Amino acid sequence: MTDHELVLTAKEAMKYSYSPYSHFAVGAALLTVDGIVYTGCNIENSSFGATNCAERTAIFKAVSEGVKEFEAIAIVCSGDRPAYPCGICRQVMSEFFNKDTKILLEEGGNIKIYRFGDIMPDSFKM
Repeated sequence: MTDHELVLTAKEAMKYSYSPYSHFAVGAALLTVDGIVYTGCNIENSSFGATNCAERTAIFKAVSEGVKEFEAIAIVCSGDRPAYPCGICRQVMSEFFNKDTKILLEEGGNIKIYRFGDIMPDSFKM
């Protein structure tokens, strides 16, 4: 799957966002090393601590089916700027991503590519 196709898949996932409080929809598409894609969207809750980000939704879906090796994740949002993963998502990513796992963000129609090691150097691990 190309980077562009993964971003388009994240945009499809964003359509399922449940974001009645922030009105900030986020979609994610997670590519496994075997070429399978798991999608996720943000799911808000009136008890904000119970809200789940799109990235974690996709990761948890994959892990709940026994998949723990990933090549890339695309993250898109309804805002004007890219949706960089929050701190909690980065910590969850550090559990399953390696330093070379690609993080794809879209800005102005262009895809920005990062490596996980670039956005989360020296992550906490047991």
